[in-house]
Amino acid sequence: MASSDLEQLCSHVNEKIGNIKKTLSLRNCGQEPTLKTVLNKIGDEIIVINELLNKLELEIQYQEQTNNSLKELCESLEEDYKDIEHLKENIPSHLPQVTVTQSCVKGSDLDPEEPIKVEEPEPVKKPPKEQRSIKEMPFITCDEFNGVPSYMKSRLTYDQINDVIKEINKAVISKYKILHQPKKSMNSVTRNLYHRFIDEETKDTKGRYFIVEADIKEFTTLKADKKFHVLLNILRHCRRLSEVRGGGLTRYVIT
Repeated sequence: MASSDLEQLCSHVNEKIGNIKKTLSLRNCGQEPTLKTVLNKIGDEIIVINELLNKLELEIQYQEQTNNSLKELCESLEEDYKDIEHLKENIPSHLPQVTVTQSCVKGSDLDPEEPIKVEEPEPVKKPPKEQRSIKEMPFITCDEFNGVPSYMKSRLTYDQINDVIKEINKAVISKYKILHQPKKSMNSVTRNLYHRFIDEETKDTKGRYFIVEADIKEFTTLKADKKFHVLLNILRHCRRLSEVRGGGLTRYVIT
């Protein structure tokens, strides 16, 4: 046996002997009354430390769950922000534009000695007695558009349908402005239109607002083609209009 191997064996044996001595020494300490109290205190402190470690582990788990929830919330907010940006960049053209009339003035620009002038709002002018309201067709909503069967709307878009509604309203307003106009102020062309409108009315359209294809051609740029009739089917489906037939005419009644 080499000398190096013998030294390693001796070292190993000495280590084992040392461990046995330490174990016996600790065993003897446990039997001594003076050290037994110290060992009990150490045991109690170990139990307390163990409980603190358990609480710390639970707190770490809670913080991890909170962190995951915050990550999910952050991702959700990012998606909402992207949706808002998309809506902002794709506002339908038929929606009314909002104009801001109030101007912001910085405090440094104000003269403390100069009285602030408060502009009183202009009184609302009462409409003339002859003015009558004309019923218009409401625009369809996104939910209504999504509810239209795919075979019916084909490749038509939400904006295209509402653009047609805008044109139909244009025709309705133009027609009934003429009907509400005093006859004395009419020229020959307007008077001819007036008489046509009266002739097209029936007992089923009394008190209701309607147009015919001739009004579409007269007052709008729409063409009464196949695509137009597909759009009319969608508007009937969304309960925006109904049809009254008779005398070779189809009357599109605003509902």
